[in-house]
Amino acid sequence: MYENVADHLFDRLREIQSQFGYLPATQLEALSRSSEFPLSQIHSVADFYPHFHLKPPPKVTARVCVDMSCHLRGARALYDGVRQRFRTMSGRDVAIETVSCLGQCDGAPAISINDHIHRGASAAQTEGLILAALGGAAVETTAEPVRRELAADPYRDSPRYGALRDLLESGDGAEVIAKLKASGLPGFGGAGFPTGIKWEAVRNAPGNEKFVICNADESEPGTIKDRFILHHLPHLVLEGMIIAGVVAGARRGILYLRHEYETQQKTLDAELDRCRREGLIGRNILGSRETFELEIFISPGGYICGEETALMEAIEGKRAEPRNKPPFPVTHGVFNKPTALNNVETLANVPQILRGGGGLKFVGISGDVRMPGVYCVALGTPLSEVIFEHAGGLHEGRALKAVAPSGPSSGYLPASLADVRLDFKSMAAAGSMLGSAAIVVCAEGRCMVDLALNAVTFFRNESCGKCVPCRSGTQKMVDILTGWTQGRGAAGDFQLVDELAEAMKLASICGLGQFAHAPVSSVLKHFRAEVEAHVIEHRCPDKVCPMEARA
Repeated sequence: MYENVADHLFDRLREIQSQFGYLPATQLEALSRSSEFPLSQIHSVADFYPHFHLKPPPKVTARVCVDMSCHLRGARALYDGVRQRFRTMSGRDVAIETVSCLGQCDGAPAISINDHIHRGASAAQTEGLILAALGGAAVETTAEPVRRELAADPYRDSPRYGALRDLLESGDGAEVIAKLKASGLPGFGGAGFPTGIKWEAVRNAPGNEKFVICNADESEPGTIKDRFILHHLPHLVLEGMIIAGVVAGARRGILYLRHEYETQQKTLDAELDRCRREGLIGRNILGSRETFELEIFISPGGYICGEETALMEAIEGKRAEPRNKPPFPVTHGVFNKPTALNNVETLANVPQILRGGGGLKFVGISGDVRMPGVYCVALGTPLSEVIFEHAGGLHEGRALKAVAPSGPSSGYLPASLADVRLDFKSMAAAGSMLGSAAIVVCAEGRCMVDLALNAVTFFRNESCGKCVPCRSGTQKMVDILTGWTQGRGAAGDFQLVDELAEAMKLASICGLGQFAHAPVSSVLKHFRAEVEAHVIEHRCPDKVCPMEARA
């Protein structure tokens, strides 16, 4: 095991890539000779993660996000236009690529220029940034909104870290667990597992070495709430982690952060420095007998890293491929030690609950709305209230056609179900899920087959490839839907899709494969006539799909 998680294979690879711009074979061989890492492991890891490059990259790499919210905001036309503009330039100078969700859905369309992200990009802005980068100018990440106080912060009128101070004074970890159980605090990363039960299981697990992990790797299209919380309420997230450590008997915490969140990393680094200065982390926290070390682990990229066991594999310096369960992380987590792994929002809720608050839910909303962003609402708020009151209704006054309550994994609901309440039971009853509350709104005029294809393509691109049902199933789904959008569908496709969806649900190792069918299945359920128009009549009612261009 690493004495310090930062002393890690990924950090060695980043150092090499920072020096050379990529990972030369000679440098990887030298790394293997001078370390405990076999060359086969080094190559296996470097080839798996999108953050690493085994060949020299061009001078400028421009990536356009084309997933879900960006797709709704014209990302494909942006990509095609920019690619056309630079078509005559050498591949050694400029590469124009698509990229999976950059976590900026409220600022769609989003682009990345040499790994620096820009929100609300236009063709002219993108062209200018590329030309500036070609000229050697630094192209910095677009700034986040100014930090502000929020109703969810229990410390607006009192010193921060009060819940931790209370715990250290009482020493009663069992009481904390009882309060979390009584509150019903679920996991807000999507699964909804009760937090109190999870912490109790780690507390009761045998062994002196345990871990707390914060999963800050939100990467699914539409999911932006954790980015917001990390920027505006970093102290609640860190306090939640420290409390988890004290309660569960863990002395080490790891905050796993997606590498695109450059601004959030700076915010967290500053808050961590403050915690160290004030004795809130380290040995003998605030003069107590408790010890808790906390560090940030920067992800090398990939949506699959958001799956809890894949995330732990990455921390261990391996390919982020999900593990079979059982055993579960509460007894056999990172480095095979008991691990309490929670989402950003879940951990931020802990101090609120312990200080007598709670019951609020952060939701991200994007797509065809006037005011995309993150809003804090009461659990049980109607979905329509978030769309029409908080987000200001639909862009350009258009009518609502469909909404994905939690990104592609939740599938689509029709406008007739827009009054469903934002809680786990209500969403399940509607045939969807609350998940991470990544609301993506679709207006009339959007083609649901096109949107289903876009969502399934995301899952196909982000599959780790470990299990056949997911690896082959997502590709087959893409092939079928591509045929539907191009006038090549057949009536027998419906049964094939149903059988494929069932096989993926039952046999995939992790949630990616188990939910990858949701966009297609939900569109077949709620927009059957529109799908049949594509498959049987070979026409797109909204004149979006390519077959219309050939008509």
